[in-house]
Amino acid sequence: MDNKAHWEQIYQTKPATQVSWYQLHPLLSLKYIKKTDVGKSGRIVDVGGGASTLVDHLIENGFQHITVLDISAAAIEVAQQRLGLRAGAITWLEADITRAALPHHAYDVWHDRAVFHFLTSPEDRKRYVDAVRDAVRPGGYVIVATFAADGPSRCSGLEVSRYDPKALHHEFGADFELLDSAYEQHHTPFGTDQKFIYCFCCKN
Repeated sequence: MDNKAHWEQIYQTKPATQVSWYQLHPLLSLKYIKKTDVGKSGRIVDVGGGASTLVDHLIENGFQHITVLDISAAAIEVAQQRLGLRAGAITWLEADITRAALPHHAYDVWHDRAVFHFLTSPEDRKRYVDAVRDAVRPGGYVIVATFAADGPSRCSGLEVSRYDPKALHHEFGADFELLDSAYEQHHTPFGTDQKFIYCFCCKN
């Protein structure tokens, strides 16, 4: 099964509220987006944000230019149905981030919670970082969350790469200044805990 088919099956067979990474209130993501101080007209892309509730909170906080990118059409449809008429104000992109053609220097904030750790090959990670480098404007911000070094080694039947903040920042390199990092103990919908790290960077 290819990558896209895998994620389509996940979202076609499980409620979005019952996947392990579901968060009703993405507090750390919102904290770091607010720390960017880009203003309500800032351009934000949420990579892998298909069914995530982050977009709901961004709308409620008055952000006007939000793009949600996900490999799964089914995940995007979940969010669109949840948002109703508000979905029309969002730019939706169905794409694999390692293959996506994004506009040059278009975004003030790049957010990704739980996509990067699924990129287990160096080639895919390089393509991802190249996409960030091209799509985020100089002086823009990058927020990436992955499983921590002591987090799960697999998720949704797939192997993952785990990181501490230093190792995750190393993947992005000197073009990105690490401003802050944080650990999160994520409580899953089915009562287990997953350890995440967040890195908050500025593109030089």
